[in-house]
Amino acid sequence: MGKYFGTSGIREVVNDKLTPELALKVGKALGTYLGGGRVVVGMDTRTSGEMLKNALISGLLSAGIDVMDIGLSPTPLTGFAIRLYEADAGVTITASHNPPQYNGIKVWQRNGMAYTNEMENELERIIEEGKFRKAAWNEIGRLSHADPRGEYIKKALEAVSLDGSYTIVLDAGNGAGSILSPHLQRELGNKVISLNAHPSGYFVRELEPNAGSLEGLAKTVRVMKADVGIAHDGDADRIGVVDDEGNFVEYEVMLSLISGYMLRRFGRGKVITTVDAGFALDDYVKPLGGEVVRVRVGDVAVAEGIMRENAVFGGEPSGTWIMPQWNLTPDGIFAGALVLEMIDRLGPLSELAKEVPRYVTLRAKIPCPNGKKAKAMELIAREVLGSFDYKRLIDIDGVRIENDEWWILFRPSGTEPIMRITLEAHTKEKAEGLMRKARELVERAIGEA
Repeated sequence: MGKYFGTSGIREVVNDKLTPELALKVGKALGTYLGGGRVVVGMDTRTSGEMLKNALISGLLSAGIDVMDIGLSPTPLTGFAIRLYEADAGVTITASHNPPQYNGIKVWQRNGMAYTNEMENELERIIEEGKFRKAAWNEIGRLSHADPRGEYIKKALEAVSLDGSYTIVLDAGNGAGSILSPHLQRELGNKVISLNAHPSGYFVRELEPNAGSLEGLAKTVRVMKADVGIAHDGDADRIGVVDDEGNFVEYEVMLSLISGYMLRRFGRGKVITTVDAGFALDDYVKPLGGEVVRVRVGDVAVAEGIMRENAVFGGEPSGTWIMPQWNLTPDGIFAGALVLEMIDRLGPLSELAKEVPRYVTLRAKIPCPNGKKAKAMELIAREVLGSFDYKRLIDIDGVRIENDEWWILFRPSGTEPIMRITLEAHTKEKAEGLMRKARELVERAIGEA
């Protein structure tokens, strides 16, 4: 993890660490790295966003970079605007699904994909050295303002269409998706009931759109007899879904369903996911002509995998989806439109979800000082060789071992001082037995590290 950025291109730090002074330096560093051109800058609804955005813009201008300020903007809109305005990069001031006191900086390439770890490391090197490009008085960048929402909706309506009209409950979490997602759904012809659609920066629920945080959405879907519930995190790069019976659809199930739908839409092909995704995806898409390819955790790795494999779709079991026919930016808003198109073509979500196989998934977090992670992972990798009867090992991000009936992933957190264990098995008894054994192994490795 980088010093200023981090996993998947975002450095999630408390506001008193992500200061305007640091944002100014990031702007200067990005301007120095680019050497010229135009950058699109947007922000989510957090109260510190305007302050940090203005500081970053000042740094860019001082390095001779023209800036297109699109103001309050969900991450998908920033990615769209980069290509719309033919910019050389984009920046979103956001901490994504984290609490309101957090904020961060996420940088995007001209093709809509987030900056890679190598690119972020170069920005950090420039910051550390402090050798910034300084434009002369007559070469300072120009600042302009734009609102790309209308073009986004126009292009989305060209890509997605519905034969019917549906009742949707949409929970934007008072995040940046409030300004775009409900409007797109209405333009698709749907009746939209909005929850938490005030872009105030004060979040009334946990921003990660999961079963626990979306209980209010699920209840509203049931009461209003809606066809579906759609939810987003703070910058709307993620999607959470509630079916027509008011049940949260597990991330793995939605990932399988939308992957299958994209295969139906575009034919046989590859689907990119991460090492923490389960077997349900493989089992669901294989009969549809799909092949699953796993990569490191993070949307950058997924986007790189899509480009490398010429895949039809890529997504993580966290509600982060990338539709390459649309953009390489994770886009929960366009994803919501696709979910409605899938329902329109294939039927109620509660029925579709029954087609996806269910297995038992368990997760654990074990405290581990950051300084011990590398050594602990070495010990874990060595110990699993003799501790488990597995057929395959994947070590591109942590260590994943698997056979035909279960898998276990040992992986250090990129943002917290913990080790993560994720596993899946066909039965609860098997899953619990594997977790006991895996937890003992990890605790022993940390103790010896």
